[in-house]
Order: sequence, then C-alpha cells, then structure tokens
Amino acid sequence: MARIKGGMNARKKHNRILKLAKGYRGARSKQYRIAKQSVMRALRSQFAGRKQKKRDFRSLWITRINAAARMNGITYSKFMYGLKLAGIEINRKMLSEMAVNDAEGFATLAELAKSKA
Repeated sequence: MARIKGGMNARKKHNRILKLAKGYRGARSKQYRIAKQSVMRALRSQFAGRKQKKRDFRSLWITRINAAARMNGITYSKFMYGLKLAGIEINRKMLSEMAVNDAEGFATLAELAKSKA
C-alpha cells in the first residue's frame, strides 16, 4: 500500500485561512503564518465586538431615556424606580423608542413614575 502524504490537507487548511485573510494588507494576506495570526486576532475581536455592541446599545437607550425623563422633570434613576413601583415592566429599548417617537406617551409614564417615586 502506498503512503499518503498530507500535502492536500495542509494546502486546504492554508487556503481556508488565506481566504479569510483576503483584503488584509501585505504579508497578512499572502503568508500563511502571518495570515493565521491576523485571522485569529480578527475572529477574537469579532466575538468581543458582538458583546460590546449589546453594551453600546443599552448605553444609548439609557442616554435617550434620561434625556426624555429630564425634559419631563425627573431623573433617570427616579423614573425607573417609579416605573418599578407602579408595576410597569417596559424594557429600556421600548422606553427609548417611546422617548424618541411618542413624546406624549412617555410624558404620561413620567407623570406616573413621579407620583409613585
């Protein structure tokens, strides 16, 4: 039985990494060893970026709610506490949308939160 060398598998593995590194500058897209390092770092950053995006959006929602709440004469923390005491369970994303698109509805929630807090 003839011996089978691993060249085909190695070539396939290298091409898979080099394909992911397409568009990188210089040796990062041409040389396997350097491309592999760049791709691994990029994939790590990609994973972290998906987590960071969630934090960024929550921060944006809180900023919008705070601005709208202050326009209605109440701080963000008192607003959220008032809603909790009133038994209103609306998430920050929806409150942010209300603050931007439905000022009257948000104002009624703010008044309710003021009366409860």
